[in-house]
Amino acid sequence: METVGSLIDKLSINELKIYHMTEQRERDDIDDAFRQDCDDRLAILFRQRTDLSEELQELIDEVVSGKKQLKLYRQMKMYNEKKFQD
Repeated sequence: METVGSLIDKLSINELKIYHMTEQRERDDIDDAFRQDCDDRLAILFRQRTDLSEELQELIDEVVSGKKQLKLYRQMKMYNEKKFQD
């Protein structure tokens, strides 16, 4: 099951990919085939963004309505704790 955090992480990565693919598409030194490849990839990235956004909204709606409950996971770091060091 996806979490709010994992979906936001995926959306953030997706946005970075869209940004950089758009940069590539708008370069002056590319041919039409490269530009078309960028357009094709952007279409997929936009579809992924829509899917991820919808999934996040569904999860938020389920949490707000009480159908799902978010779990809190505490950090279990072992470094910087005297009892776990030699």
